[in-house]
Amino acid sequence: MSRLLETEKFAVDTVSVRTHEGQSATKHVVVHPGAVALVPVLDDGRVVLIHNERFAVGRTLLEVPAGTLGPGEPPIECAARELREETGYVATTLEPLATFFTAPGFCTESMHVFVATGLEHVGQALEPTEHIEPVLLTREAIESHLDDGTIEDAKTLAALMLWMRRG
Repeated sequence: MSRLLETEKFAVDTVSVRTHEGQSATKHVVVHPGAVALVPVLDDGRVVLIHNERFAVGRTLLEVPAGTLGPGEPPIECAARELREETGYVATTLEPLATFFTAPGFCTESMHVFVATGLEHVGQALEPTEHIEPVLLTREAIESHLDDGTIEDAKTLAALMLWMRRG
């Protein structure tokens, strides 16, 4: 194994794997510390999503709030931090919903999803490069956005569908 790239948020390693014939082949793996995503639910049932400007795809996406774990940071602490930063809300309850790999074909990232309730608005605390606007949506509006393809972000699709399935 050798490290090709090291960034603030992830690394890229070259690894050797065996083929069916017993030969050695080279693969590349994005080594990621993990992340969190949240489904923040207001007392009236509306969900706090965000319009998030994503430079990698060149447009703004409708997403659940989310963020990358800091070194040694427990997922629940990261969830509380990201909720405040991106939406401006703090929660009295953060309940684990699911954990899944985001792209196991090339990446180690594990996404921890929480449902946030008991929300109180205290104001956003965005990072300098973040361009995020909170959006309050009913369950019916979310279902419509899922049906019409407005929601294109995989973690958002998974988190919302898992939350809706839970009832």
